[in-house]
Amino acid sequence: MSEVDVLPQPLPQAEGQQQGGQRLHPLGLFVSFISGLPQLFLPIVAVLFGSGSRNRPELIPLVILGVLFVSLFFRWLGWMRFQYHLGEDDIRIERGILSRSARSIPYDRIQDVSIEQKPLPRLLGLGEVKFETGGGDGEDAKLSYVSLSEAERLRETIKARKAGQAATTGETAAVEEESGATVFAMDTGRLLTLGLYSFSLVIFAVLGGVAQQFDFLLSYDIWDIGAWIGVAEDNGVSIETIGTGARIIGALAALAGLVAIGILTGIIRTFLTDYGFRLERTAKGFRRRRGLLTLTDVVMPVARVQAAIVETGPVRKRRGWHALRFVSLAQESKQESHHMVAPLARLDEIWPIVAEAGIAQPGETAALQHGKFGWWLSGFVIVLPIIFIAMAALMLFAEASLARASLLLLLLPLMLAIMTIEWRVYRHGEDGMQLYVRRGWWRQRLTILPQVRVQSVEIAQSPLARLVGLVSLRFGVAGGKFEMLALPREAAEAIRDNVLAIAAPVDFSVINRRG
Repeated sequence: MSEVDVLPQPLPQAEGQQQGGQRLHPLGLFVSFISGLPQLFLPIVAVLFGSGSRNRPELIPLVILGVLFVSLFFRWLGWMRFQYHLGEDDIRIERGILSRSARSIPYDRIQDVSIEQKPLPRLLGLGEVKFETGGGDGEDAKLSYVSLSEAERLRETIKARKAGQAATTGETAAVEEESGATVFAMDTGRLLTLGLYSFSLVIFAVLGGVAQQFDFLLSYDIWDIGAWIGVAEDNGVSIETIGTGARIIGALAALAGLVAIGILTGIIRTFLTDYGFRLERTAKGFRRRRGLLTLTDVVMPVARVQAAIVETGPVRKRRGWHALRFVSLAQESKQESHHMVAPLARLDEIWPIVAEAGIAQPGETAALQHGKFGWWLSGFVIVLPIIFIAMAALMLFAEASLARASLLLLLLPLMLAIMTIEWRVYRHGEDGMQLYVRRGWWRQRLTILPQVRVQSVEIAQSPLARLVGLVSLRFGVAGGKFEMLALPREAAEAIRDNVLAIAAPVDFSVINRRG
């Protein structure tokens, strides 16, 4: 059964519900209005300039109040025309002021129901309920906002109906919060350690974007280095009078400041995202709660876990730190496709979590093998003509000398070194029950895929790979990608036949519904 958009029809009225369904919480109207205030900045400026009120200061407050009132009125009208209803087979959402639409999402399509609390809704005891169907675009529908008790009721009711349990007509009672055994948690010390590893200079990208958007308000170009030198000279500082030692000290100080800002940004982002991180094993599956300002509460059924990804890096690995993600039918967010279940953990903490998901720790029978180096060497061959074409273009159009154009040849040993490192760290293997792929030097990832979860197997071969007699194996798995590289065709066909012998008898409509 697929998700459909249908013409609005009268919905059955349940006890305690509004005619046609239920409305969102009234305080959600206030939250959405406050959250939307930054978006009103440009409309207010446009109205002020268009009405000529900038020449009459006494009218400015009236204009601002008028824009705010119009925004609040339309939000109220949208809230009045928004209703949702839990049916026997689907959840139905009706919305629209002039053009009405009714969206029906069958319970069988809903892979995850998550609850998110941003700062203001959290203060008011409200939550945003998000429904994900695994379509690849994050949440497919959401209710902004309902009370926490209603959010819990919606989640538990939907999970119960997905499991085939009968629902009481008009059930509106709050569902008691389900508790479970904590399998992983992050304390303050571990959060700080994760923040140190999460070096980030994203703050400069944000400030640069803001400056680019509002540079028209400044009397000079902030990206003009000559203008900054002029400002320094106007204040009695001449660049030419600064000694070499002072310049070196200044450069080192700037570099140290850059590193300090990167570390501080990483720590702040980590605390905002993962503060209070707790993973529990409940009867419904894995329940993860985290967040300092925005609190998220996600329940992921065990049966929805398709594969496990163990991540680390050259620096973290030396200290014994790893991270664990689950490949699920639903996305984590628009930025991340896999669910983080242990951001910073030891391997002896990770393997019990993996076992709870029905995935085994790699054993001695999982002999991981190198791919054939010819696969990476064929990629190096592709780069050669590109380098020579770039050299010719420099000599013809930029009038560069042969010596300067030849500097591009220095890229060849660098790229060859990178490809050699990638070949050395790459591994793949199978033990008759699970498939394994390890790849990446800086971002090292070990993916573990139970063969019973494989839905399709494809043997692919590019023109250059055909020359060296190698193929890649691509495994279709819900919610993710899994590929083995640089295999001889005979070995790839043997793995394909073994995997299909295990996966072919599996009824995925049943296996993904359990738990």
